[in-house]
Amino acid sequence: MSNNAAIVDISQTANKFQSSIVLQAENKYIDVKSILGLFTTLVGGHSYELHVHGADAEEAKAALAAVFEKHNLKVNVVE
Repeated sequence: MSNNAAIVDISQTANKFQSSIVLQAENKYIDVKSILGLFTTLVGGHSYELHVHGADAEEAKAALAAVFEKHNLKVNVVE
């Protein structure tokens, strides 16, 4: 399974927002705006936590949750 489309989609969506957006996968924390970071972390079957902080955090959370769902990736958006 290739996640290339998901990685590009997630990164492009994250870069539309000013908020800090960090993906937690096990004990790693990855800046979602970094495509390289996502390539080394995003693998199917894992569950992820998304931490979003900033002025447009609510919009970013909704947009990224939709992208993860579109690519069938499990994510828990931390409030």
